[in-house]
Amino acid sequence: MTPRHDAARHRRPRPDRPDIARGRPAWRGARLAILALAILSSALALAQPLFTDALPVEEFAARRARLMERLGDGAAILAGATEYPAYVRFRQNNQFFYLTGVEVPRAILVVDGRARRSTLFLPPRNERLERSEGPVLVPGEEAARLTGIEEVRARDEFAGWLSRLAREKRTVYLPHRPESLGAGTPYQANQHATASAEDPWDGRPSKEAAFIARVRAAAPGARIEDLDPLLDAMRLVKSPREIALVREATRLAGLGIMEAMRAAAPGMHEYELAAIAQYVFRAHGALGDAYFPLVATGRNAHYPHYHALQSRLADGDLVLFDYAPDYKYYTSDVTRMFPANGRFTPAQRELYGIYLRLYQALMTSIRPGATPKAVIDAAVRKMDEVMAGFRFTDARVRGAAERFVERYRTGPGTSLGHWVGMEVHDVTAPYEVLQPGMIFTIEPALTIPEDRVYVRLEDVILITPSGYENLSGFVPVEPDDIEKLMAEPPSVAAPTMAGVARR
Repeated sequence: MTPRHDAARHRRPRPDRPDIARGRPAWRGARLAILALAILSSALALAQPLFTDALPVEEFAARRARLMERLGDGAAILAGATEYPAYVRFRQNNQFFYLTGVEVPRAILVVDGRARRSTLFLPPRNERLERSEGPVLVPGEEAARLTGIEEVRARDEFAGWLSRLAREKRTVYLPHRPESLGAGTPYQANQHATASAEDPWDGRPSKEAAFIARVRAAAPGARIEDLDPLLDAMRLVKSPREIALVREATRLAGLGIMEAMRAAAPGMHEYELAAIAQYVFRAHGALGDAYFPLVATGRNAHYPHYHALQSRLADGDLVLFDYAPDYKYYTSDVTRMFPANGRFTPAQRELYGIYLRLYQALMTSIRPGATPKAVIDAAVRKMDEVMAGFRFTDARVRGAAERFVERYRTGPGTSLGHWVGMEVHDVTAPYEVLQPGMIFTIEPALTIPEDRVYVRLEDVILITPSGYENLSGFVPVEPDDIEKLMAEPPSVAAPTMAGVARR
């Protein structure tokens, strides 16, 4: 085992570690951090902001202007999320937030392509709720000034506006896809809505389907079209400010994973490791989770979306850690694997090592202006070179690696991974080549199904004018670098089992 570093080195700050609890015992640092967060929360409660600080007003206004260009003579109508039937923080749905930044339940937005202006309809002031939870935006000039939306009116006036649309026989664009909220994705939202509608003991339409039906009834002369393809095409390429938010979400994901690596030890539960990363996310201002923590030890990693979090880490296990935050409505998606005891065995080095080299062959083939198929074809040529030069001692590992390469060689060759943005599996739209500003992950898996062996990494890739940037590249992937990191002491309070078996 690698010996622990001396105390003087422990006190030296490191740029790749969470900026909490530096130079103090873990328990003391955690207590001070919690106290600081409590003080900060109290201060914020005294001056609750009425509008988001995620992006400036100009960013939202530019998005609405781009949408107006696509609407022509038509108008778009979006209904915001409702209040939650639970004591949880309100989070706006992604399409509504993308155009407004407004975090008020039951808000309605109209973007008029003909008039080239937008109108926001808000519920009236609820003084009783404000006394309990703080002020929110209400109709009036202050809301218009804060949001940059030309007109902010009472929600009760929306029906009259809709009647005018019906008389003018305008085209009305409405979101058809069910809304995505915290930790949501388009696929999951659609899956849930379909299951509910087809369930003979449920049968509920989605919120969007119900809204469409009411608009049709109130504006029978209007033609209804799907708004989602227009917004999805806008969201596919990220602006510099969006890139900055994804970058920060990725930084927090990496810090959380690295802190979990430092604390990991045989005997810990999967949920203890997840809690360490979640602490890091929250301490740096995350709204919540981008998705449930996927922390899988040993053979649990065979299930790509395993999230039971109940198993204990065993000596000799490889641990899969896939977890990221929801930071100001933007997300990330980073995965690493590491040995529970801090040391790769020779067999693990062979398995993980060939996978890593094949994975890097794919990553280094990414370039702007290329089709996904062109990237994959170039990657396969590099993979063939890796296979020819790699020294195998285990026939099962060789077979798994050969299957891995053949999937790329003979597969459809049209997909690299999944988009990342406001959703962890972000919206998509038709495109031909990779463009600067696109953000996606690569996460191919190498498996030996009969032994329930599963190896996977995942990085967040930003396409740039000259190539690509691996936003999560600071999180170690080389076995030696992982072992070095795991030999460091954790910088936040570790659970009771942390370090018992490894340190």
